[in-house]
Amino acid sequence: MSTLIPTNRNVSKKSIDSNFSALPSLPSWFDDILGRGFGTEFMSNFNTGLTLPAVNVKDTANEYIVEMAVPGLEKSNFDINIDNNILSIVAESKTENNTESENYTRREFGYSSFKRTFAIPDSVNAEKITASYKEGILKVLLPKHDDAKKKPIKSIKIN
Repeated sequence: MSTLIPTNRNVSKKSIDSNFSALPSLPSWFDDILGRGFGTEFMSNFNTGLTLPAVNVKDTANEYIVEMAVPGLEKSNFDINIDNNILSIVAESKTENNTESENYTRREFGYSSFKRTFAIPDSVNAEKITASYKEGILKVLLPKHDDAKKKPIKSIKIN
């Protein structure tokens, strides 16, 4: 039985020397220094980018259902493609809060993105894939070919 398989393109290497595991990571060290150097009024929204959303993949009798919670986006932020049996889900979000005053004490802008890819089994009918985005949930339906759909169990009576 084949299923949708997440592809890992950015696999991190494990630490060779476990003695360094007690040291703080560079990002946490950086955050600590910045947090002490500035007041919280400057750091409240410092790291507000999108994280890699978790994905639920459901295998039903007739289709695969891919769901991910990505609130705060619009349908236009998504780009969903299939290339060489790879399903790619990409989202980009740009925010910019401009003020007209030259004497601003805070001005925020940001760019966030993520990309999730999945290997699609041959049992999926790629021509009939659909997607919807409602209330922060992206749902991609990947229907199976008729010959790949699970058939109900047939009970055979003994004569």
